Amino acid sequence: MGRGGAALDLPCLLKGEKMTKLEDHLEGIVDVFHRYSARVGHPDTLSKGEMKQLIVKELPNTLKNTKDQATVDKLFQDLDADKDGQVNFNEFISLVSVVLDTSHRNTHKE
Repeated sequence: MGRGGAALDLPCLLKGEKMTKLEDHLEGIVDVFHRYSARVGHPDTLSKGEMKQLIVKELPNTLKNTKDQATVDKLFQDLDADKDGQVNFNEFISLVSVVLDTSHRNTHKE
């Protein structure tokens, strides 16, 4: 079981298997998280600096005011559910979920 959520017993893709578009995008989310989380401290959590770099570089059109430190501080505080000063993968996924939900809602407004 993962931190902060139930883990499903899902079989992993075997090397060489072709991934679907959704599987590829899911793997991309994991890859982006690890590209930033491995920079400082624990390799599976984001520090505030790593989180800021991730949102500025990966979500510049989605999250506004990401260059404002107060905005980043508030977002980090909201995501850090266990208040350990780091954002783990499950906490990061809560941000991804909100972004996806907002995007989905916006498709119905057009």
